[in-house]
Order: sequence, then structure tokens, then C-alpha cells
Amino acid sequence: MAVTETETLLLVGEACSGLGEGASFTALEWVRREFLAKLGFEPYPGTFNLHMSGQAWDEAKRCMARESGIAITPEPGFCAAKCFHVVVGGCITGAVVFPEVAGYPPDKFEVISAVPVRQALGVADGDKVAVSVVC
Repeated sequence: MAVTETETLLLVGEACSGLGEGASFTALEWVRREFLAKLGFEPYPGTFNLHMSGQAWDEAKRCMARESGIAITPEPGFCAAKCFHVVVGGCITGAVVFPEVAGYPPDKFEVISAVPVRQALGVADGDKVAVSVVC
């Protein structure tokens, strides 16, 4: 049996508002099914967004690009995505989602979780938030 080595990446990002599309996406039945089957939870409607920058982020992007992550298989007409397990603020588990779509912002870190992350942590736009990513 092969042993898979994992790496935990420690990052800090700045909370920011998204485009408001996450709630409708996470409410789709096929999305909820995929997340439950592959990540072990049903997503809270919406996403928690962080703006990332700096050397640690550049290194994390390279690491995640090398790894297969957890593939989200779309229904026709939707894009695929790659996810990695995360812990936000030291206490909230979820996953970072990277949609495989042209033009996706390279500094965007979009988290799905079973709980409303922003409210659970009491975070406002501009607040610094620590995130651990299992790569």
C-alpha cells in the first residue's frame, strides 16, 4: 500500500466580498451531492473569500498546482473544480475551491464550509484571517 505524503500550508489572507455567485452555485443539487460525497459535508449557501498575496501564497499556488486535489466533476454546462481541505481561523473546516475557468483571479481564495465562515468568525472585509491548507 502506497503512503501519500501531505503538506500543510499556513497562509494569511485578507477577507473580501465576492461577486455574490457562490450562494446560487453551492445550492445546486449536483454541487451539494459532489461536496457531500467528496468532502464530507453539505456546503452552506455561499463562499468565504480571501485575497491572497506574497511569497507564501506564490509557494502555495505552486504546491496546489502540482497536486491532484479533490476533483469536483461538473454536470454539462458547468466548469470542473479542484479542492483542498482547509481550516480557517484555526477552527472551521472546509475546502478551498479553484474553478477551472479562464480568467479566474489568481489571488482569490474561495472557501466552502458547512457553516457561514464570515459570521462564525465575526470577520469583516479587510480583516486578516489565517488558513491552513492540506496539500
